[in-house]
Amino acid sequence: MSRAVLGGGLTIDTLPDNMTHMVEDSGKYYTWRCFGPEDQRTQELWVDMSDIQHGQVRVHGILSNSYKQAVRVALSFDFPFYGHYLRQITIATGGFIFMGDIAHRMLTATQYIAPLMANFDPSFSKDSTVQYLDNGEVFVVQWERVRLQGKESEGAFTFQAALYKTGTITFSYRDIPLPFDVISSAEHPVTVGLSDAFMVTSPSAKSPDDQQRTIYEYHRVQVDTTKITSFSAVEFTALPTCLQHDSCELCLTSNLTSGCSWCNVLQSKDATCEDYTRADSSTDSSITPEIEDVTSLTPLQKGCESYGEAELLYRAL
Repeated sequence: MSRAVLGGGLTIDTLPDNMTHMVEDSGKYYTWRCFGPEDQRTQELWVDMSDIQHGQVRVHGILSNSYKQAVRVALSFDFPFYGHYLRQITIATGGFIFMGDIAHRMLTATQYIAPLMANFDPSFSKDSTVQYLDNGEVFVVQWERVRLQGKESEGAFTFQAALYKTGTITFSYRDIPLPFDVISSAEHPVTVGLSDAFMVTSPSAKSPDDQQRTIYEYHRVQVDTTKITSFSAVEFTALPTCLQHDSCELCLTSNLTSGCSWCNVLQSKDATCEDYTRADSSTDSSITPEIEDVTSLTPLQKGCESYGEAELLYRAL
């Protein structure tokens, strides 16, 4: 595993590249399909942000004029991500959405939905925007005419990620001016896919009164970037997970899922008794993190603006 140690008693363990779980191999959480320029489905998946029938679009002023910035946004519906229902997400300028409960400076490490994670700098051009809409059925983020730092003259990228209430996730690409093999990962990871993790709290080796939080990545999907071109798309379909079962009997006998076991101590379901929770709420009162490294994300009320303490500058792992 790759390990990053942050301030505030937080460590992140991620899967090494040669242990990445591909969707078509595991079939555990999602299935997926890629569509090219010639496929009708590509056009069907693109959400026209100028069409008022899809809902009101918000062009985010901070994200559209910042670099390596992330802002938390409340959803109007419960979105199932790896079987966990979420009501808040964090949109980043770098072409991805952070899905974790605990925001830290290494947002690129894990717990993300990444249509095109790369070193984008929307602040370079007044034409670059990061915008989103939420109509109660789908939440769409669009990175429009954003440019790579250091390669600004090479062209502008336009792409989007759509999170559907059903759990379906789609990536759609309108303008991809560069092949992925020439996009540098020196200052920012370059990836397309999904990732999730869980957090474990344990006593700190330095002091028995302190606790250590470790975020473990348990599953990652990396899409073949050679399939990502202008006018292409990727559609992820969520599969039934063990987390949907609310009794021991259903957990062990369901025909929809396999390999589930029941954690009696937690009175909850889980495939491995490890990805049962994404963040241990008991850590909120027992840890005082360094604010520049770790920020606890408290639930937002519907309609709240995502400013102030919800803003976060991030570093690339």
